[in-house]
Amino acid sequence: MKETNIKTSKGYFGELADGIKTLATGMKVTLKEYFTAKSTEQYPENRKTTLHVASRHRGRLVFKRNDDGSYKCTACTLCEKACPNGTIKITAHMDEDPETGKKKKVLDDYQYDLGDCMFCQLCTNSCNFDAIEFTNDFENATFDRESLVLHLDKEVYKGGSLPSLIDGGASLTIGKFNTKTK
Repeated sequence: MKETNIKTSKGYFGELADGIKTLATGMKVTLKEYFTAKSTEQYPENRKTTLHVASRHRGRLVFKRNDDGSYKCTACTLCEKACPNGTIKITAHMDEDPETGKKKKVLDDYQYDLGDCMFCQLCTNSCNFDAIEFTNDFENATFDRESLVLHLDKEVYKGGSLPSLIDGGASLTIGKFNTKTK
């Protein structure tokens, strides 16, 4: 059998026409975008009134607290083991419970490095006691890297720097951007 190599050739002018058509399509998109009104989010000036953050946004890790203010963490270290890059470091010791006489693990320090966190949520998924969660507080910028190392057992999180941020911040209207048009 003889193989035939069928080649569709448009020729010089056919290829030139295809090139011009492609160029015209690109220019059409560019010109359409050029004449569209631009909008800019006014941040940080209007962040307290117009900024909307999704409630499921992972901004930073915090301890969940009981009604009496104590934390739910039992120092089981499941979150530390689940963390892929060692962001969480837990130190604990064994102590005897005076009521039952049994030994119990007591949390000494829960260290969380916000600067190294990948926000993968593996730690919260592995916690059997529902003791930790991510909040949508995202304003964590600092000049000192050491201030990003948090001790969650020693701090009581009362919300971010923005009002009602935990609930999502400003109300979101579908189809309307919280922006200023220029």
